[in-house]
Amino acid sequence: MKRAPRVILSGGGTGGHIYPAIAIANEIKARYADAEILFVGAENKMEMQKVPQAGYEIEGLWISGIQRKLTIDNLAFPFKLISSLWKSRRIIKKFKPDVVIGTGGFASGAVVKVAASKGIPTLIQEQNSFPGITNKLLGKKANKICVAYDNLERFFPKEKIVKTGNPVRNDLLNVGANREEGIEVFGLDSDQPILLVLGGSLGARRINQLIEKNIEELRNKNIQIIWQCGKLYYEEYKKYNSEDVIVTAFVEKMNLAYGAADYVISRAGASSISELALVGKPVIFIPSPNVAEDHQTKNALSIVKEGGAILLKEMELEEKFLPTFNALVENSDLQRELGAKFLSLALPNATSDIVNQVEAIMKN
Repeated sequence: MKRAPRVILSGGGTGGHIYPAIAIANEIKARYADAEILFVGAENKMEMQKVPQAGYEIEGLWISGIQRKLTIDNLAFPFKLISSLWKSRRIIKKFKPDVVIGTGGFASGAVVKVAASKGIPTLIQEQNSFPGITNKLLGKKANKICVAYDNLERFFPKEKIVKTGNPVRNDLLNVGANREEGIEVFGLDSDQPILLVLGGSLGARRINQLIEKNIEELRNKNIQIIWQCGKLYYEEYKKYNSEDVIVTAFVEKMNLAYGAADYVISRAGASSISELALVGKPVIFIPSPNVAEDHQTKNALSIVKEGGAILLKEMELEEKFLPTFNALVENSDLQRELGAKFLSLALPNATSDIVNQVEAIMKN
């Protein structure tokens, strides 16, 4: 495509939908400096702050997900959906996009559906091994579906699927070179091992409770901790800040944290897994059981069955965490094997490959 494209990107509600969309936008801008890009998200969700911070305009829709229990929000859902479809039509009519890209979440559902109904090329990017309801519905009409896992033919038309991986930030492509800088920035000791604990931007209560319970045991092993407890829990856990324990609501320089770490404990969201694959460090996944279709466990199992990580379920933590973690710390061969295998599963060109598919559907 010779002229700079007009692109709508839609996805949000969580960082796992927002950051891939921003990475795709950045790659389009790198190829077409004059590209016009508009984001569409959900009003009052984190994309309304994160997207402008990344330098892009965003329009908000009155939409939210369906709760598992009966709530006022659920009763309002049909009205929100109608409102979002109407506003999406108005946005598309005004912006006249050449292509619409959805990265998941209910906001992307409305705008991608309207675009497809008008014959505008559409692409959806599915981060998880088990797709969300929005992308499963959109897959029937989308021109291309970019995925990060195998065996998604049971959810999407096989001929539309392209395995690209999930977009990740370019600064994660060589985190090994960041070790000394990371240790210095976090004020830690280069002679002692470092554990990085990640529960997501909001935090993970069960992981935080686990670290709190075992913090003295970890310190007795001279293990330093970078503990991202999440913004919901920072006030509760900031009291543990010390020379060898860095408690933070959110890790701004994730490339330096990954570079400094010797071991990682993490939730198993799709974006986290894609980042950690590039990092190549030994990881213990503790998936959230409170997500649709238990998709975090499915994400983690796809790595574990290849020998690239360790999986502990929340219900197993009391009995298995310390023995499992101690076995990892005491076995340098296991650490190298896990890191190397996980690294071999990485798809570092995901963002570029996705934009290649975007270009292809615009040309057809």
